[in-house]
Amino acid sequence: MDAGLLSPVRAGTAAEALTGDAAWLRALLDAEAALARAQARLGLVPADAADAITQAARAARPDPAGLARRARGAGNPVVPLVADLRALAGDAGRHVHHGATSQDVMDTAAMLVAARTRREIAGTLDRVLALLAGLAERHRDTPMPGRTLSRQALPTTFGLKTAQWLLGCLDARDRLAAVALPVQLGGAVGTLAAYGADGPALADAFADELGLDRAVLPWHTRRTPIAELGTALSLVTGALGKIATDVTLLAQSEVDELAEPAAPGRGGSSAMPHKRNPALATLVRSAALQVPAQVQVLLTAQAAGHERPAGEWHAEWQPLRECLRLTGGAAATTAELLDGLEVRPDRMRAHLDDLVALLPGHDPSADVRAAGVLTDRALIEYRKTRT
Repeated sequence: MDAGLLSPVRAGTAAEALTGDAAWLRALLDAEAALARAQARLGLVPADAADAITQAARAARPDPAGLARRARGAGNPVVPLVADLRALAGDAGRHVHHGATSQDVMDTAAMLVAARTRREIAGTLDRVLALLAGLAERHRDTPMPGRTLSRQALPTTFGLKTAQWLLGCLDARDRLAAVALPVQLGGAVGTLAAYGADGPALADAFADELGLDRAVLPWHTRRTPIAELGTALSLVTGALGKIATDVTLLAQSEVDELAEPAAPGRGGSSAMPHKRNPALATLVRSAALQVPAQVQVLLTAQAAGHERPAGEWHAEWQPLRECLRLTGGAAATTAELLDGLEVRPDRMRAHLDDLVALLPGHDPSADVRAAGVLTDRALIEYRKTRT
């Protein structure tokens, strides 16, 4: 139902598939099955019941549109989904969702979707980093004008510019990788009382079943995991957006120091066929501008009341999905942009010669040497992460 018509930066990407309605439903079902298996490990439900629930969850093919309409009754899709899963599980259905609350399953599914999408984003960012490192090495000594406040200032190198892009993406990738994605299990009011003394052990077993981080306490109204994830995604799109902005500026007709890789149908104009627009950079910038706005909702939702949110938790779902799929789309599009980026050293040199003419007695070779030393430092830092 949402094919990305108004969000082409993520259309057709792996991140889009990993965050679609089908992926969220699969994560919800995976969470319910994992909860039953964890309970069976502790003897809280029969092992054969956990097996039946797992098989039912794997076989389930819920209709997203129908489930969405039914979700209006309880305010979330877990309630109708649990009813369907209980029916599918037969006699074992009475053990489905035992002791849990809807938010436990919805938050856990969100962490599952985030973990699966993060793996895809991380892999794509590794490709972006490798492409940037290659550009920095090849253009370590390629002179060009440095620009401050949009005006030519003093000489630098394209290698140093790409080294800055490299470290920006490296910092953002590391920040995203460091975000904890904890399981959620608290029961009705976050006490785990339905499980007695086994509650904490069950929460840990639930996390282990899903490969998620363990949580010290339930976080129903302590929304740090969501806020930190959104912030990290914003940093990633910010780093990618920096690259896209510089490419856009350097690809201007009057500058022409860079050009996006050519491909059939790319960069065309409906009104001006002679133009070659920076389409990929434009898409990346669109994501970089949208994600921080979505994160504002995630940050605001931290002000949740008492032991269960009334609106704040619900408000997170769509912005979190947008952050994940926009970031994944921006990473994939940046890799496409960098793989075949046309660098024009002759244009850079011509503009630098014009600049040096305005600087009597200035030796640009000293600037180039200094930029090369800094580029080497960035490449050394990058290579540390590869070993």
